[in-house]
Amino acid sequence: MYKILRKKVLNPTVTLMDVEAPLIAKKAEPGQFIILRVDEAGERIPLTIADYDREAGTITIIFQIVGATTEKLNQLNEGEYIHDFVGPLGVPSHTEGLKKVAVVGGGVGCAIAYPIAKKLHALGAEVHSIVGFRNKDLVILEDEFKAVSDVMKMMTDDGSHGEKGLVTNALQALIEEGNVYDEVITIGPLIMMKFVCKLTKEHNIPTVVSMNPIMIDGTGMCGGCRLTVGGETKFACVDGPDFDGHLVDFDEAIERSSMYRDFERHKHEETCNLFKKEVK
Repeated sequence: MYKILRKKVLNPTVTLMDVEAPLIAKKAEPGQFIILRVDEAGERIPLTIADYDREAGTITIIFQIVGATTEKLNQLNEGEYIHDFVGPLGVPSHTEGLKKVAVVGGGVGCAIAYPIAKKLHALGAEVHSIVGFRNKDLVILEDEFKAVSDVMKMMTDDGSHGEKGLVTNALQALIEEGNVYDEVITIGPLIMMKFVCKLTKEHNIPTVVSMNPIMIDGTGMCGGCRLTVGGETKFACVDGPDFDGHLVDFDEAIERSSMYRDFERHKHEETCNLFKKEVK
């Protein structure tokens, strides 16, 4: 059992939790993830480690409420417990030796991008962060990104906060200004990462993406998280989650990611209705 020490609502659909997990915090690195079960009968879901505190023995997770399990998780409060919390899993993001990097995050993917930007900043790299959201009400981690970035670009689709436009617009502008990046690291919706990679390929900039496909066991045995990378089958849980973005078959990944969307929506509605009945 893993105690929730802090719970913070970041926006109407995104929640942050600090969880007491000293053994995981001891070894966690940016880019890695955990798999949790809310209760004994719950499904296993992967969540990227958004931050960690080795001294306090805590792991920070940030999740979007999209399905039944994240709805159940969001019903837990400070002082309550998560049944299973396993990790750190996956290969840590490569950060050593990079001198100048653009970190591009979109939506809740910014929760994954932030610890990478933080680690790069701590290593002395010049960090240019570009973060994008649909509107100002969905913005998360703005101050945190500012604290670890030499250049910070905030983009919103409707222009309600920061600059109006897409993250690719901001990245294109920075490239045209003469910035030469050792690497671009992009994390967010699949369609966003696809077009970031299309842009960086035109400019021959090495690009890393963090993939979060359907995942069950986290050991590479179930095959649910398989991806096609450079014509080969890879498993995000053990080979990733970071991959060369110019080699990922995004069209296949987008198609696979939508397989259970209707089912998840239905289960989410069932779970919400159940909680409403319990409140009454």
